[in-house]
Amino acid sequence: MFQNIPTRILFCFKLLVLICLINFGSINLAHSQLVDWRNAANGHSIYSHGYCDQPYVVVLHDGSWLCCFTTSAGHEGSKGQHIVACRSIDQGRNWSDTIRIEQPKKESASWAMPYLTDYGRVYVFYTYNGDKIHGLKKQKNIREDLLGWYCFKYSDDGGESWSEQHRVDVPNKLVDLNNDWAGEVQIFWGIGKPIDFNGGMMLAFTKIGQYMLEYSEGWLLQCTNINTEQDASKLKWNLLPETDSGIKNPAYGVINSEHNLFQLEDGTLYCMNRTVSGYPLESYSTDGGKTWTLPQPPTYENGIKIKTPRACPRIWKCKNGKYLFWYHNNGGWNFGTRNPAWLSGGIERDGKIVWSQPEILLYEDNPSIRMSYPDLIEQDGKYWITETNKTDARCHLIPNDFLNALWSQLEVDEVTTDHLVVELSEEDISTVSPVETTSEEANTFEDGFTIDFSLVLATLKPGQVIFTANDEEGRSVELKTADFGAIEIALSGGEQTDTWHSDPGLIKATGLEHSVSVTVDHGPRIIQFIINGTVNNGRNIRAFGWGRYSIDLKDFQFDTIELPRLADESVNIKGEVTNLRLYNRSLMNTEIIGNHRALITNSGS
Repeated sequence: MFQNIPTRILFCFKLLVLICLINFGSINLAHSQLVDWRNAANGHSIYSHGYCDQPYVVVLHDGSWLCCFTTSAGHEGSKGQHIVACRSIDQGRNWSDTIRIEQPKKESASWAMPYLTDYGRVYVFYTYNGDKIHGLKKQKNIREDLLGWYCFKYSDDGGESWSEQHRVDVPNKLVDLNNDWAGEVQIFWGIGKPIDFNGGMMLAFTKIGQYMLEYSEGWLLQCTNINTEQDASKLKWNLLPETDSGIKNPAYGVINSEHNLFQLEDGTLYCMNRTVSGYPLESYSTDGGKTWTLPQPPTYENGIKIKTPRACPRIWKCKNGKYLFWYHNNGGWNFGTRNPAWLSGGIERDGKIVWSQPEILLYEDNPSIRMSYPDLIEQDGKYWITETNKTDARCHLIPNDFLNALWSQLEVDEVTTDHLVVELSEEDISTVSPVETTSEEANTFEDGFTIDFSLVLATLKPGQVIFTANDEEGRSVELKTADFGAIEIALSGGEQTDTWHSDPGLIKATGLEHSVSVTVDHGPRIIQFIINGTVNNGRNIRAFGWGRYSIDLKDFQFDTIELPRLADESVNIKGEVTNLRLYNRSLMNTEIIGNHRALITNSGS
């Protein structure tokens, strides 16, 4: 089987001319429009300045949007960092000029987190260097945007004007007493937005034990009467959990930060935070935040651990009772690799969250550009996500069909036929006659392509060619076996070839049928493998399960497709490609999982 000189049958397929349908669902908009909604540059600008971070939005009672964020004329942490607000009356397409909540001055005001009360007041909680700290030991002019007081202001006129500054008395904990100022100064910050909780409000934030970011852990501030008491001096505050240490798991490093939370339908609190281990951590509280389970890496529904680097792992509960999780789907340990952003959908099962496998949500054309600190807005049955690359804050309308597909991933079990241009059964593969075509008649693959097939192997010997396709320009796509039970794809543009392979160990030489899919997505220029319904994420073998390619294949034409006839006389196993589907777009991972489940159902296994 797959010998150096195998017996082959050359299949030359006259591909169908693609008819552009005007009524296809928005699930395919990412792959079928000239303007890709996933490209972050196509979002609506909220604000663009020297530094812009954490654009968080509340929908006011009149339907307009109020966005609060941190900004400065310089870089992150530079002098003059302050918080501002702006407003949109057309669902994020246009925004007003900014209104300063705090003025730029020597002491920073940072990390604004807005909360809308039942009666329409907007509170903003933020870190303020009220202790006026600008040095540490022999260091002068240190970064001071994480130091000081937890403060808040409020607005009763939709953000047009803001109250005087108030301070929340945050008790010291062991992490504070052990910091560089022995608790005389606190080091902390928060991300996300407060949530409604038991008639009041709760926000998550991170206390830090060593300047600037080391030895961090999660804490909660609960205000029980914020929705009824309009005298801000009479607000009642509790610090949770009721333990000496905050929410953390030291087994995953000394960084446990950027905690954010929501409440499940049964009242359980769910918290997510970032680490430097390559994994985020999730934890649960069934007693209102007083105690928490030991944080552990969340998993997909198939039990594989979810990966993300040292970046904001943002979670949301939607009005339909389902959940969304923004992260970056790689096991990096530092602040980089925040492009693209990925999304998983969550549903509740037996008091826990079950997460779908990932989909690409947003990307930047330049891989080195990072995006993070998102927010979710729901209004009129639609969904928007805001994000920032630290300079530009933007707003993106997310197609409903994309999110609905994500939430349905755990049940989908049907074959996708949209943009299917070649389909071969096992009988077709063994009997079809060659057909001559010309490049003018061949179909082009402007948005990418998906090769979805079933495969039986008799040996794991690397270098066995499974699939090849060529065009008249000398470009090619080739699939072959790689080391340790992996499949490799090679994209050749003539002089340059880019390759990527699936996670090792997923293909077994047992004579069993495997479903193998590879998507080549011309938007973010990313290759993904899905083996037997599992989206490759590198597992514990490598940091990345997906790879990038640089060559331009947007006008690649599948003029000829060659599938080898598989045979190996040395073993009593017949190896072969048993079916093949070729799509002229990159399918969603959810669609490929549905193809796999349909294969399992139809085979009766």
